[in-house]
Formats: sequence, C-alpha cells, structure tokens
Amino acid sequence: MSREEKGVTQRPVVRFSEAGTRASAEDSVAVEEPLEIRVSGDTVAITMRTPGQDRELAVGFLFSEGILRSVDDLGGVTYCGRPGEEGWGNVIEVTPAPGLVLEVERVASARRGTLTTAACGVCGRRSVDDLMAVCSPVPPGLELAPEVVARATERLRDVQRNFARTGGVHAAAVLDSSGALLSSAEDVGRHNAVDKAIGALVLGGAVRSTRASPSSTAPRPERPPALLVVSGRASFEIVQKAAVARIPVVASVSAASSLAIDLAERSGVTLATFVRGGRFNVYTHHARLGGP
Repeated sequence: MSREEKGVTQRPVVRFSEAGTRASAEDSVAVEEPLEIRVSGDTVAITMRTPGQDRELAVGFLFSEGILRSVDDLGGVTYCGRPGEEGWGNVIEVTPAPGLVLEVERVASARRGTLTTAACGVCGRRSVDDLMAVCSPVPPGLELAPEVVARATERLRDVQRNFARTGGVHAAAVLDSSGALLSSAEDVGRHNAVDKAIGALVLGGAVRSTRASPSSTAPRPERPPALLVVSGRASFEIVQKAAVARIPVVASVSAASSLAIDLAERSGVTLATFVRGGRFNVYTHHARLGGP
C-alpha cells in the first residue's frame, strides 16, 4: 500500500445498541502518524498528520511560515531513509535551490516552542502585528459572486472521500473566482489540510509570496486562487495561511474566532463563516462580494 493510500485503515470495533445488543466488526478510521519536516538536515517541525500529500504538506507549511517564497526556492523534497525501513515515510527533507539558504530561524522566532501538531497549527504566533510585519495586506480588486461563496462548502464535500469513510478528517480546498477546484486535501489536522492544499499550488507555481524574486520568469496563473474553504472553524492560523498565499476570501463551515476576524480585517481578507445551505455570514471586507 502506497503512502497516498494510507489515509484510512481498519480497526476492530464493538458496536452497542440502545437495546443492549452488541456486534463486532471492522471499522474504517483515519490514519494519524508523525511527520518530521527537515530543512537542510535541521528539524523545523513535527506534525501529526494523515499520510498522503506529504510533499505538499511540507512545502505548504514552510511557505506559510515565510521560509519558502516560491517553487523557485526549492531544490528537492524527498523522504529520508529507504523504503521498507521502520518509520520510512515519516521524515521528509527539504533542500533549497543551489546557492540559496532557507531562513529556518523564521519559525523559531515566531513560535513559543518547536513542536507543531495537528491540534495547534501555528499557535506560537505572538500577535497580529508580528504577522503583518512580514505579510502585507491582500490588495482589493478581485470581486467574487456571493453565489460562489455560498456553494463553496458543496465543493468541499465533493473531495471529502476519507471523511465519508471515517468521519475523522478535516478538509480544505482552494477555488478560483468561478468556483472551480484548484487544489484540495484531507487530514486529521485542519491546518495540515490547508498546508497541503496551498502547498500543491506553490509546487505548481500558482502561489508566490510578496517576497518572491521579481525577476522570476514564472507566468501569472490563468486561474489565480480566489477562495480557501475549510471544514470546521476559521481560526487565526487559517486566515494567516490564506493571507500569506494572497488568497482573498476564506470560507468556513463553522464559526470564526475573534483573533481570526481581527487578522482578516488587518490583512485584507474577506472572512465568511457558517457557509451552509446557501447562506453565510461575512465579518470583514464584504465589498469584495459586491456589497456597498
């Protein structure tokens, strides 16, 4: 079984009913394993994730932290060790492009610790001011039809294959302004799912940071990312990742935290919540959706 197929495994379960009967069965559950992310031999983070799209996860995480600026910064992304060895596939090495040194101290200076988990995301970020110092606001200009936001969570359901089997994973998807799918991912951690979805776009050259070299010959994407949609709530970290990736709209199935709203306001991101049944709430920059 490949790494990509290891998102779901089987475990024995005993099912109890209200009538007092019970039955033994095999149940599908989401896989959770550690992934150690290294840059040039140094451990940068350890995250508990669902195996699959590990390259995208590592790249998306490093991009969101400001360590990678674009795919041009990458020399390689490979697993450490050999297939068949114990733990193979749970350590991934990122090497920079020739002549480039990746600034891994950006993570250490922005966090209160070194362990990243699926539960905490980038909870070590100290304040909105810290993030805005390295991430300029998303500019206005792109307008999105409210109907695209209203249907966003429907597109999310379309890609939640492991959730349909286990009920135990989060999902994230990036859409263009018409609502067409650009990338998607599932993971036990919602922050990991977002990193995977954004990492796929970084690898494809569709997402670059404002610090990327202006001399790059990378063409402007024909379908730039317009909307990040996530299962669960919209936290500070989710908005942070969208802002760094210059994705102007975030839509969540559930609520938003106060700090997520504050960051969305400062960073120029339109934040929509409770996107269900054709309705949603907008906390920030609603003019992007055709409002006054």
